Amino acid sequence: MSKIKFMRSDLIDEAKEVVQHRTEKEKDTLHETPGIKMKEDRNGRVHITHIDVDESGAESIGKKKGTYITLTVPTLTVEDAQGFQELNQQLISSLKDIHQALMLTDQSKILVIGLGNRTITPDAIGPVAIDRFHEAIFSSPIEFGQVVYYAPGVTGQTGLETGEFVRAISERVKPDLIIVIDALAARNQDRLCKSLQITNTGIHPGSGVGNSRNEISFESLGVPVTAIGVPMVVDAPVLVVEAIETVFKVISSQIGETTKPSSALSVGPWLRSTDEPINVDAIKPIFGEWTAWSSEELHALLDEVLPPRHQQLFVTPKESDAWVIMHADLIQTGILNWLQDDVFGSISP
Repeated sequence: MSKIKFMRSDLIDEAKEVVQHRTEKEKDTLHETPGIKMKEDRNGRVHITHIDVDESGAESIGKKKGTYITLTVPTLTVEDAQGFQELNQQLISSLKDIHQALMLTDQSKILVIGLGNRTITPDAIGPVAIDRFHEAIFSSPIEFGQVVYYAPGVTGQTGLETGEFVRAISERVKPDLIIVIDALAARNQDRLCKSLQITNTGIHPGSGVGNSRNEISFESLGVPVTAIGVPMVVDAPVLVVEAIETVFKVISSQIGETTKPSSALSVGPWLRSTDEPINVDAIKPIFGEWTAWSSEELHALLDEVLPPRHQQLFVTPKESDAWVIMHADLIQTGILNWLQDDVFGSISP
């Protein structure tokens, strides 16, 4: 059996080199990751990460050359109407930004593909979004045939490679742009269902869960491809490593607090912190040498000791059904509003 690669993620801003790049910038150093240009901004509650990757950057981080825009609302919940509204407005703005070079017109034809398996809840965002498009098209001023929506299912359902399915539809429709909607995998549980990634590099269906299919991209189809994804799952072993690191941080913080003279004056319960760096020397007598191990080394340990059935487990939030509906509505509304306002703006209702 091949080795399972923990720490996998479809989100570019979770790539190790990008994280290091961000950390160095926050420390006000002059370090720049070769081939990566990153700009971070904030609009209301939405955190925006805009990353451009060239050939050298693509080689160093294992991501394709192109533009990646990640939108995150860290405090987003399924009941947070305001948060979804702010995310929707920023999605429209990001779609306009990433498609400027295409020079789309009111004569352009758009193919929207919803990837995923509608019978598996965390993988159903694509098909559910397509359902929403079919419901909305009757009240839309966009003319019939200008935008085509389709959910091809997955290879296990149809027996056909998803990429070949999309190729056949593309050859029939002859679109000027293909938009692909899919669920993604994250490396950090805090990112689940709270982020959107928009990229003009296309997509590898199933790559986040180690089941990569044929690429859907400009290189494979000859048509520009924009991928919109929502992180819905995380590797179960990743949660184990996060739990271990959190325990180290909390106990390190507690030891540091009890050694301060001010702790004798405390009249309330100690407020733990997981943001402070780990004091390895303080916790090494308790846990031993492995307190100094990196996240990658802890994952390597899990790779050795966990049985294969545990290595293939993925975790999704318990409200994943509600998250899928909310994000499907969000993506459908954002795409239609962008098309009506920016691409087909000359069409009257």
